[in-house]
Amino acid sequence: MIVQPFKPEDLQELALQHAQAFMMAEIARPEYGESLAAAGPAYTARTNAGAVVGCLGLIHQWPGRALAWALLAGDAGQCMAGLHRGVLRFLRDCGYRRIETAVDCAFPAGQRWASLLGFRAEGRMTAYDPDGRDAYLYARVR
Repeated sequence: MIVQPFKPEDLQELALQHAQAFMMAEIARPEYGESLAAAGPAYTARTNAGAVVGCLGLIHQWPGRALAWALLAGDAGQCMAGLHRGVLRFLRDCGYRRIETAVDCAFPAGQRWASLLGFRAEGRMTAYDPDGRDAYLYARVR
């Protein structure tokens, strides 16, 4: 796996996993990728062959607090072990005291990954995503 600094155009190469298909319209807008790139540290993970398997990063809120985001390809499973280790290092070393993320209530694999990354569920957010589905708020606090 190859990890590089995130570039907005990387989103155009990402074949999103089914659970995140609701984000397709957003990632098609160039300004969405530009806003993610400007919001905080972010990276793109590629297979050794160069295919994008994920884009992820943090959105700075204020000193000590950030929002984590991750958009993964449908075939990211082939790289999940390495991706998981890299994300754990990134979260450990990023310097934020509190990192939050949202996971669709109907996406148990995402909930499991958030837990494995050290996030704890804090509550349900009603009508959270662009389609109005609910999501769980997770937080990782040092």
